[in-house]
Amino acid sequence: MALRSKRYRKEAELVTNEPILLADAVEKVKSFKSAKFDQSIECVVHLGIDPKQADQLVRGSISLPHGIGKKKRVVAFCEDSDIEAVLSAGAVEAGNDALVKKVSDGWLDFDVAIASPKVMGKVGKLGRVLGPQGKMPSPKNGTVTGDVAKAVAEFAAGKVEFRNDAGGNVHAVVGKQSFESEKLNENIEAFITHIKKIKPQAAKGTYIKKICVSATMSPSVTIAF
Repeated sequence: MALRSKRYRKEAELVTNEPILLADAVEKVKSFKSAKFDQSIECVVHLGIDPKQADQLVRGSISLPHGIGKKKRVVAFCEDSDIEAVLSAGAVEAGNDALVKKVSDGWLDFDVAIASPKVMGKVGKLGRVLGPQGKMPSPKNGTVTGDVAKAVAEFAAGKVEFRNDAGGNVHAVVGKQSFESEKLNENIEAFITHIKKIKPQAAKGTYIKKICVSATMSPSVTIAF
């Protein structure tokens, strides 16, 4: 394990293992300001699911009330008739055959890929390229949709994608440290509420076990819920 910096260790001394109210947790994380950049704020929800069971996976996307303070580079696989509208919505590249070839040849300078169901037959060939990058379009996270332009606009503005990891944790960026506390509170509440709503029917027992928030380079703070 990498050694923690002196700054990190000093901040960690200010954090207890006891859960605290969301508003207090946000203020605590915002107080860690020794980094020289505007740190992202992340929320991690530890779920009581079995990640090995396909019917218990938790994944999706959400547009938070106040965005996340970062725009994303979005590409769209769509029909030629939709290219103009999709580019106007904020896509950095759009098309079908030509874009599929460009990505197949190794171009991956984007954060999110959106696809129309009508061209997914072609996009499916990119699974080996986009899959490991976490960029493969999927209906479950809203990146395969009939309204490509709308999806492009949402993701370009910072719509958040998430999926549980092997430990049953769901991670999501919920804003920047410079955000007003009220906006961070509302973003976090919206994310947690959404996670609760999409509880898999197959999940048994306690669904949400722990919720933490942290900045990019700060210790995590546990939220009481």
